[in-house]
Amino acid sequence: MSIPSRRFEMQPSPSSLAHRARRRLSAGFTLIELMVVLVIIGVLAALIVPNVLDRADDARSTAARTDVTNIMQALKLYRLDNQRYPTAEQGLQALIAKPSAGPVPNNWRPYLEKLPNDPWGRPYQYLSPGIKGEVDVMSFGADGQSGGEGKDADIGSWQ
Repeated sequence: MSIPSRRFEMQPSPSSLAHRARRRLSAGFTLIELMVVLVIIGVLAALIVPNVLDRADDARSTAARTDVTNIMQALKLYRLDNQRYPTAEQGLQALIAKPSAGPVPNNWRPYLEKLPNDPWGRPYQYLSPGIKGEVDVMSFGADGQSGGEGKDADIGSWQ
């Protein structure tokens, strides 16, 4: 009687499989892979960042135009109630607090909760009488000086 021969194949032990998996996971990235990723990020940044920075300047200009429009609306209401715009001495402060300097308005009421600063952090300018209209409200733009082009251009009620 013969005993059937069995072939035994070596099965990898569970501990050696785990060891291989751990070694594969801890291998990390190669220097070339990291460099490729950094180059891709650099190219994307070079394409996107200039567009984003230009949008910030456009947003500030739009915010300044909106503020100037709102201040002009408040000035028109002031004029309807008091038959005149605030004087240059009274300034835009007359829209949030009753002026004490003459002429004192008879039908004054608050027209704005507070005076906004322009998007660059400076107060809006008020001219009465104005150069381009009966009154002018303006921001000097990013540079804070009269005149300029692009982001430095004046933004006013006449635009």
